[in-house]
Amino acid sequence: MKKTLCALAVGATLFTPALAMAADVKVYGRAHVSLDYLDDGADYNEVGLSSNSSRLGFKAEQKLENGMTVFGQIEQEINFASGSANDDLEFATRDTFVGLKGDFGQARVGRFDSPFKVARGPVNFFGDQLGDIRNVTRAGDLRFDERNANTIEYKSPKFGGGFNVIGALSLHEDNSVDNEANKDKAYDLALTYKEGPVDFAAAYEHYEEDANRGERDGFRVAAAYKITPELNFGGLYQYLTHDNDADNPDAQVFGVAADYKFAPKTYLRGQVFHRDVDADDENATLLAVGLEHRLDKAVRVYGNLATVLNDENSNLTPWSQGRSNSVGGTRGEDAFGLSLGFRYDF
Repeated sequence: MKKTLCALAVGATLFTPALAMAADVKVYGRAHVSLDYLDDGADYNEVGLSSNSSRLGFKAEQKLENGMTVFGQIEQEINFASGSANDDLEFATRDTFVGLKGDFGQARVGRFDSPFKVARGPVNFFGDQLGDIRNVTRAGDLRFDERNANTIEYKSPKFGGGFNVIGALSLHEDNSVDNEANKDKAYDLALTYKEGPVDFAAAYEHYEEDANRGERDGFRVAAAYKITPELNFGGLYQYLTHDNDADNPDAQVFGVAADYKFAPKTYLRGQVFHRDVDADDENATLLAVGLEHRLDKAVRVYGNLATVLNDENSNLTPWSQGRSNSVGGTRGEDAFGLSLGFRYDF
């Protein structure tokens, strides 16, 4: 892994000047770390350091003679807490794709966030932090907030003022000579609207019978409205079903979130989301509150408090998603966390 990364770094150094002559090439990244206190309500209560979806990436874009634009991206997760991620990880573990865009819209292929995952955007106020909404929307085998491999995606041009339609097909998770084992496709269809104070997204996703975690369907709608330039209020509803109802009962997630800019560079935010499971005593409620101050456009610091209130047969936590510092929850116990974070986008 280390040799591969070194070779890629040397190659990028040698060839970036040549590429820049033909295309607009950008190197970018994010260093996002936090100091956390995590308490599972039972035996674990410790302080730890976390790297939170930190990354390094390369973007390229070039205008073609026919008026269209070709674009591409390679993005790799970087662990700023340990200095090294799992040695088994391959390069380009995050959104990596190539595509074309023009008057027809945009088409791309690769591995990237599904339209269903992106549809939580209007209420993603705690993304990659303690309290991330995915801690209740992405649980067990009812997982839909995914970055699917081998995906073809089309995004329409804007119409009706601010609408886009997005469709995606993930052709397969793994190659196999067994045709039956290739019934692992995923299908996405989404409608988004973003104009003025309104941010709206609705998405449907279906996984075929041989997909990892089994055949399942999900529907999600999320919306936010800027009541004033300083106050943004949103809500989300999600309904998930699984072909194996016995082990994976249907689940709904619903709740509200708000973000308030009470000073020129300081934000107060909070949220409450409830996971309602079609089984006895498996419900859970996520609550989070946070304060963020932006030292600069590229640098922010924040403090978050978050908890998950678990029913007797639930063991969710507010820290399992997008972070390297994570431990499992304890069934029937409420999980609590405190996080002090630093994020630098470059």
